[in-house]
Amino acid sequence: MSHVLITGGSRGIGEAMVRYFAQKGCHVSFTYRASEEKAKNLAKETGAFAICADGCDENAVASAYSQAYQQFGYIDVLINNAGISSYSLFQDVTTKEWEEGVQTNLRAPFFYIRQVLPSMIARKSGAIINISSIWGMVGASCEVLYSTTKAGLIGMTKALAKEVAPSGIRCNCIAPGVTETDMHRALDPDTQAAVLEEIPLGRVGTGEDIAKLAYFLAFEDSFTTGQVISPNGGMVV
Repeated sequence: MSHVLITGGSRGIGEAMVRYFAQKGCHVSFTYRASEEKAKNLAKETGAFAICADGCDENAVASAYSQAYQQFGYIDVLINNAGISSYSLFQDVTTKEWEEGVQTNLRAPFFYIRQVLPSMIARKSGAIINISSIWGMVGASCEVLYSTTKAGLIGMTKALAKEVAPSGIRCNCIAPGVTETDMHRALDPDTQAAVLEEIPLGRVGTGEDIAKLAYFLAFEDSFTTGQVISPNGGMVV
């Protein structure tokens, strides 16, 4: 049975992936940072293994990897999903906010990938999936920090894919468009309606949309690597 490690798995897209991969019969480990009650309930409901870890802390990531390995063995699939966003004019972004964005959206994936790679290379098998954003592809006004870090994750994916392909490891990136999450639900009705008008398919994405694509890239495809796939309803083509 395959073992999948999902970062930021307690809510939103991460929660949807934990549920979907567990339903598909995978061993699932997932990390969380603050949503302890939600994480414990999700673990109880799905049989997944919840790990409290700060992805920005190198030692915490090493510990999370060790705990996941002890629970279910080698990690076959790593999904770097945890991330933070921000919305403000560029000149209003503080140095602290910039550093937090870079650490969470780029530093943490680096730490997790560095943990899983040695065993994947030794076994000549594995899949790494990084969750970026449509704004990492095209940029978004008042989201320069978020767009920058998510673009960096795309660059990491492409370069790493070339480096580890000879070892039988595939590395791809999912760049979701507008998705039904707590962040989207917090928008006022007029803003939600305006966003919806920009999506040709006439609906926002769901966590399960992303989970299904991640599962395909993890297990059903064997020839795709270094690619950025953006489930966005036609908002960006």
